[in-house]
Amino acid sequence: MERPPPVEAAQIRTIFWDVDGVLADLNYAYYHFLTNHPHYRDQYQDLKWEQLPEVLPIAPEYGALELKTHPELGTKMDRDFCDDPFFFRNRPLYPNVVEVLKELNERGYRQFTMSATFDVEAKLAYLNDVLAPVTDFLIIECVQHGEFMHDTAKIDRLRDCYQKYKLKPEETILVDDRIYNQRAAIESGAHPIRMRCEFTTDLPEELAWIPEFENIEAIRDWLLSE
Repeated sequence: MERPPPVEAAQIRTIFWDVDGVLADLNYAYYHFLTNHPHYRDQYQDLKWEQLPEVLPIAPEYGALELKTHPELGTKMDRDFCDDPFFFRNRPLYPNVVEVLKELNERGYRQFTMSATFDVEAKLAYLNDVLAPVTDFLIIECVQHGEFMHDTAKIDRLRDCYQKYKLKPEETILVDDRIYNQRAAIESGAHPIRMRCEFTTDLPEELAWIPEFENIEAIRDWLLSE
């Protein structure tokens, strides 16, 4: 994959925020799902937070926790999680997300969410609820992903959005924690930005140039620094 020119904060006008792992704490949801869901609580009721990667080994292309990476029960866990409204919606926003999005809106940035899911209707309902304080300016985009998480769904939706909203990819960043979505941003013509947490793994060598941040406030500070 050809490396694009380095991104400069001053050139950015549009932000696509991934939801899970960027705006909302999916790891929190996974932990409480494993330790409380009736199908899994007997097995994982004593699970410690720091043991999550032992139960959900992180695949190189993901770079973050996914239920589907469980060696024996991944597909079933993923479906059970998506089919249970309580656990599916139990992913709170990270601290200061609403405040940062409002500040960036006041500074003139166009902002979107970009979320892939099995159940678009359920995900949209959750997003419109949890992001209600900012839906007057935040545009919520949700896409049905295919059998594999690293399919082209997000690439295609990004390209559709560039046309639909008359956006310039070279003025756009996609903020995401998953490694395969860094590639999606590049292939769509946008600039990738990586969000990190305690469970995310390092980028592969060929993508090590991608800027990484630990929280949304750090991204705001970078954007407003120039």
